[in-house]
Amino acid sequence: MYQTNEYEGMLAETCTMPGAHGDIITAYFARPLGPGPFPGVVLIHHLPGWDEWYREATRKFAHHGYAAISPNLYHREGHGTPEDVAAKVRGAGGVPDDQVVGDIEGVIAYLRSLPYTNGKVGLFGTCSGGRHAFLAACRAAGGCDAAVDCWGGRVVVAPEELTPKQPVAPIDYTADLSCPLLGLFGEEDRSPTPEQVARLEQELQKHGKSYEFHMYPKAGHGFFYHDRPNYRQEQAVDGWNKVFAFLGKHLSTPAK
Repeated sequence: MYQTNEYEGMLAETCTMPGAHGDIITAYFARPLGPGPFPGVVLIHHLPGWDEWYREATRKFAHHGYAAISPNLYHREGHGTPEDVAAKVRGAGGVPDDQVVGDIEGVIAYLRSLPYTNGKVGLFGTCSGGRHAFLAACRAAGGCDAAVDCWGGRVVVAPEELTPKQPVAPIDYTADLSCPLLGLFGEEDRSPTPEQVARLEQELQKHGKSYEFHMYPKAGHGFFYHDRPNYRQEQAVDGWNKVFAFLGKHLSTPAK
């Protein structure tokens, strides 16, 4: 918790960095001013797109002492309003899982290379970004140090629901999960359903993974989104507290 007599400053800007296959993609970067060392976090945006909520969340992490980057996973699809670009991506069946993992690997490597970070990097994602956070925590080269999955759907997927862009259900990679996992979910959500969350929990237990799941009553999909009807104030405040407690526990110690 910061004190009222402390200096506080932040740098926040759009930048570019290498993603999958060496492609240069845009990203939004926010960090506290000062020498650090700061832990890093990658914010993986949802299917509504690389939007204002994710910029606000990136600055929120910087305010809490993180070097935070939100990559534009839809950069290759062209530019426009977040809603228009997301509609194009949705109509095309999303973006390829391999490409997303490659983009996230690029951001993880970039954060670890910065002189003012402590070498620790966590992942945070909501909705499709929660799915991608889990997927990258299992598949990203070099791994990560913590991951937060907020109501990520399509982690548990029936074989007939797989697609060329999403050829493997993320749950099938659970044995390769490289870090502790925090999951926040709503009882009224339909993707993922409570039953699907329970199935993932069984798989995590089967492979002896470190995880922490919280299922919120009277909450559905996207209950953090203060600009949408599905916002649930009490559950969102508690959820954010759990996010920062979890990441603080796993990312605050400098890497050796």
